[in-house]
Amino acid sequence: MIQNKKVAFYTLGCKLNFAESSTIARSFSEAGYGRVEIEHQPDVVVVNTCSVTDNADKKCRAVVRRALAGNPNAFIAIIGCYAQLKPEEIAAIPGVDVVLGANEKFNLLAHVGNGSKKEVGTFVHEAIKETKTFVPSFSSGDRTRTFLKVQDGCNYFCAFCTIPLARGRSRSATVQQTLSEAQKAADEGAREIVLTGVNIGDFGTEHGETLLDLIRELEQIEGIERYRISSIEPNLLSDDIIRFVAKSQKFVPHFHIPLQSGNDEILKAMRRRYLTSLYAERVSTIKTLMPHACIGVDVIVGFPGESDDHFDQTYRFLSDLDVSYLHVFTYSERPNTTALRIEDVVPQDVRAERSKMLRILSLKKRRAFYEVHLHSTREVLFEASMEDGKMHGFTDNYIRVETTFDEQLVNKITSVSLESILPSGDVEIAIPATIPQ
Repeated sequence: MIQNKKVAFYTLGCKLNFAESSTIARSFSEAGYGRVEIEHQPDVVVVNTCSVTDNADKKCRAVVRRALAGNPNAFIAIIGCYAQLKPEEIAAIPGVDVVLGANEKFNLLAHVGNGSKKEVGTFVHEAIKETKTFVPSFSSGDRTRTFLKVQDGCNYFCAFCTIPLARGRSRSATVQQTLSEAQKAADEGAREIVLTGVNIGDFGTEHGETLLDLIRELEQIEGIERYRISSIEPNLLSDDIIRFVAKSQKFVPHFHIPLQSGNDEILKAMRRRYLTSLYAERVSTIKTLMPHACIGVDVIVGFPGESDDHFDQTYRFLSDLDVSYLHVFTYSERPNTTALRIEDVVPQDVRAERSKMLRILSLKKRRAFYEVHLHSTREVLFEASMEDGKMHGFTDNYIRVETTFDEQLVNKITSVSLESILPSGDVEIAIPATIPQ
């Protein structure tokens, strides 16, 4: 048992990384470490990296410098997707002690040892094809919402994506094993669980099970009042799943469905597994069964070969589609991806302009969605954080609301009236005089 040692975690990237950081942090707590923020001179700093966001190397170096500024003797461990892809490069960063690939990161505690700094950074790295084990994880520390990892890896190998190279093939636990993790989250006080993974629609295939099997069982767990499906490929979002959510008492009317391009020629070049017709059909089915549903969209601009006409088709497709907001990504070249073979490169300034256009469209879409729901009553789960005397929460259909901070509201689901859109873009609400206990 370690006495009086402190560990800090700094997590970059997706919800999946946050779930895994929490699981690794629990192993440190069980070993006697106290968990602190990076500013509080931890003895061990764990940086969980991402390969999807831009400037992964720059961000990693900045966090290392920040940690060492507070404690020059801090043991620095780097894990995550970027650590799997570029272990030698990261190990050479001054101050880094150990870099662990996908197969070793959950065994981090053993590599830290007594926490003594090393003369030269080392790395433990295996070929990603050797990473076959699924390690269940869920985030903790925010009792309101928990990210539950239900799946890892991907078999799709889209032309722009390094995730299969960083996380390996698709894999998951069984339904029963996943239910056990969800129950642990419920026991810790979580009221809402967000199902997360790399390609969660692929859940259970190696066990002869499906995502629909899982969500049917999750509905029965006591203590959890809400579930969200974080992101699901359109070709794996079946009508059965949509119909189940439409009738569910716990799965909320909020879908996030990657599109990436509104042009079929570009979708084929990206090696996506659907066309725009199927995507539009999925949106139509959701809106027919759940007119109040929120639908988010991932879209990439500036993919090699994307002409002005291709982009215009994407813009028109999204403009006409009944969706609620966009997550816009500007294409950036990734080593070892097949998109690098496409010679028709889109200039950076064109990529930036297209990104700006879609971000403006997203703001318009979100505001229009919010306006439709003004003066209606929705259920809000309020969060514990306070900003300038205000607290925030989300409706079941993912409208962000704001009100004066009230401790009684924290971690409670409350019916509110959506009154007006604030300058911040959030919605001002009216709350009942009596708060449900």
